[in-house]
Amino acid sequence: MLSDTLTDELERYRIGPRIKALRLKKKMGLVQLGAHTGLSSAMLSKIERGQLFPTLPTLLRIALVFGVDLDHFFSKEGPRLAVTRQGQRLRLPVPAGEAVPAYSFESLDYPIADRRMDAYFAEFKGPAKPAQLHQHGGAEFIYVLSGRLNVNVDGEDVALDAGDAMYFDSNVPHSYRRGSDENCSAIVVTTP
Repeated sequence: MLSDTLTDELERYRIGPRIKALRLKKKMGLVQLGAHTGLSSAMLSKIERGQLFPTLPTLLRIALVFGVDLDHFFSKEGPRLAVTRQGQRLRLPVPAGEAVPAYSFESLDYPIADRRMDAYFAEFKGPAKPAQLHQHGGAEFIYVLSGRLNVNVDGEDVALDAGDAMYFDSNVPHSYRRGSDENCSAIVVTTP
């Protein structure tokens, strides 16, 4: 059991509300966050409500999903410059928990707290069937590095080949799928 002094000091950081703000910004439910972190939605709910303080390993799992550094939870200012080495990128399979996911995203800018965009390296290796439609605030930019990518935006299919780029309002439902038997990779940038 934590002393009142420790509890008061931990509450001052408002870690739970910061996690909830990140989750809501990504329009992610507790169950989805649980699937990506391996934590139960009940535990995550208690953390968000301040009924439970996460351990550092637990907090790191959550931070990696949202592409933020641990500093995000303990300070208001983050680094102005960050380098993400290839071996340090966090891989997020979509959908989470699938044996062969349709695609995976690797955060390219997770060390920066409160960033103005989210940049990902995306690989489309799974089945060439459409991934589940999703939507989020802001805009999305895709640049295809290799292969062919089919993007469905609000019911309209667009085929992109290596070197092609696309920008769209990501408030509308959209999905991706590999457009040929060949694997596909792309850079995806989203804004809040």
